[in-house]
Amino acid sequence: MKRLLILAIGMMLPAFSAMAEDASKKGGLNDAEIAHIVVTANQVDIDAGNLAKKKASHKDVHAYAHRMIGEHTDVNKQATELVAKLKVTPQDNAISKSLKSDGKKNLAKLNGLSGNEFDKAYIDGEVKLHQQVIDVADNQLVPNVKNEELKTLLVKVRPALVSHLEHAQQIQASFGDKR
Repeated sequence: MKRLLILAIGMMLPAFSAMAEDASKKGGLNDAEIAHIVVTANQVDIDAGNLAKKKASHKDVHAYAHRMIGEHTDVNKQATELVAKLKVTPQDNAISKSLKSDGKKNLAKLNGLSGNEFDKAYIDGEVKLHQQVIDVADNQLVPNVKNEELKTLLVKVRPALVSHLEHAQQIQASFGDKR
C-alpha cells in the first residue's frame, strides 16, 4: 500500500508538468491563469498541511506541516491582494484543475494512512510537489508572466519553495531506509 501511494503521487506530478509544457507550446499561459495556478498550488499544500497537522506522529513532520500552512497561506494572501489591485480575475485552466484534482486524490490516500506510514508518505509527496512546482515556476510560469508585479511575487517566493524542499528532504533523510 505504501509503495502504491508513493507511486501514485509520483505519477500525478508529471501530469502537472506536462500540462504546463503543453500550455507553453500553445502560446503560453496568461497572467490570470498563472495567478490561478499560484493560488491553487498554495491551497493544495495548505490542505495537505492541515491534514498532516492533525495526523502526523513525528514532531518534525508536524512542525513542517505547520510551516507549510503558515507560509503558503501568506503567499496566497499576497497573491489575492495583488490580483485585486491589478483587477485580474484568476482564471481556471487545465493546470489548476489538475492540481485541484491531484490534491484531492492525495488527501484521500493520505487519509487512509497513519503513524510513520502517513508521515513518510506526506513528506515524500512534499519533496516531489516542491521539486515539480519549482521546475514549473522556473520554466513555465515566470517566463510567461507579463505583469511585472506578478513576476516579482513569483521570483520572491522561489527561495521559500527551495527552503521548503530542503526542509522536507532533511526530514525524509531522517527516516532513512526504514520504509
